[in-house]
Amino acid sequence: MALFDFLKAKKNTAVTAKNRLQIIIAQERSSRGAPDYLPLLRRELLEVIKKYVNVDVDAVKVDVIKDGDHDVLDISVALPEGPG
Repeated sequence: MALFDFLKAKKNTAVTAKNRLQIIIAQERSSRGAPDYLPLLRRELLEVIKKYVNVDVDAVKVDVIKDGDHDVLDISVALPEGPG
């Protein structure tokens, strides 16, 4: 009967591993909600803005926000005080 206990323990481990994997996949899917182009868009916007104003690398933030049925592109640029 010890053989059956061994198989039963493996089954519980497999179920636990399956549940953990489902949680990980769900988290990855939720973080994938943002479009793939956002990092590139942020980088290119930063390059263009730097042509005209001396800004920090973290000065440009680009996000997609849900507004009802629509996605809204939210771009925020923190400009330095005074002449650039």
